[in-house]
Amino acid sequence: MSTLSRISVAAFGLAPCLFVPSLAHAQDVEAQASAQADEATEPEPTARRGPPPEVLANSIFNRDWVSVGVGAAFSPSYDGSDDYNFSVLPIVQGSLGGVRIAPRPGGLALDFVEDPEDGTGLDLGITARVRGNRNGNIDDPVVASLGELDTAVEVGPTIGVTFPKVLIPVDSLSLSLDARWDVAGAHNGMVIAPSVTYSTPLNLGTFAALSLGTEYVDSDFAEYNYSVSAAGSAVSGLPQFDAGSGFTSVNATLILGFDLSGNALDGGWGITTITGYSRLIGDAADTPLTSIRGSADQAFVAVGVAYAF
Repeated sequence: MSTLSRISVAAFGLAPCLFVPSLAHAQDVEAQASAQADEATEPEPTARRGPPPEVLANSIFNRDWVSVGVGAAFSPSYDGSDDYNFSVLPIVQGSLGGVRIAPRPGGLALDFVEDPEDGTGLDLGITARVRGNRNGNIDDPVVASLGELDTAVEVGPTIGVTFPKVLIPVDSLSLSLDARWDVAGAHNGMVIAPSVTYSTPLNLGTFAALSLGTEYVDSDFAEYNYSVSAAGSAVSGLPQFDAGSGFTSVNATLILGFDLSGNALDGGWGITTITGYSRLIGDAADTPLTSIRGSADQAFVAVGVAYAF
């Protein structure tokens, strides 16, 4: 699975996570606007203020909740490949006992800091993911001749901050940073992945988010994933290449979420669509695996369905 596809796996679950506070506030704004309109037309002020209590009281997000889903994706077969494959992406997210469970590319994150009802929010926790670059489904026979890579398991801290009401009363801007180290003995390296996401509900049942990100890796990661050794050159015919640390990609992902009931606060079924683009840079683009056998331009499209309860 390519860098962009692994990044976008998380997007299937992002919509409800980002949707919830904005939708609750959107409901509040709509109710307040209605109350103000009533006050302007009625002789006596009405007693209504804020959203109807039963609307927020019945929201599944006022208690422990879980969302389970699955998506179908069309993405490059490995980092830098110009061959594309279909894959199935399972998604699990939610909030249990005050701990938020958020999807991550190939894994998940646990956030131990509860967000405030209003104002800037802080995310702080741990993240883990499974990285399966070139561990199967390699369509290019030359790249396949180099052999499959072992699966890495990366674990580390995550931190982020969310600013509400950036442009309009119901939007938000989130900054996050994940730092992970391989604990499975595959690349034995480190990955740092910062990202920024602007999100806004278009109404109570429709959501949009634009995410921009990049990835920085150390020399152990780069050598394992992008280098071509003398032995590998002899087998594949590709030139030798010695990869080093640095930034490997910049990416953009557009997420659209649709709640099938028209109100995401009541949970139930929803559909998420994702369109993404990533440009490999540095040694990830210069390696013969990309520059000769593949492409630095990486695209991703996916659609998923989930049920929240």
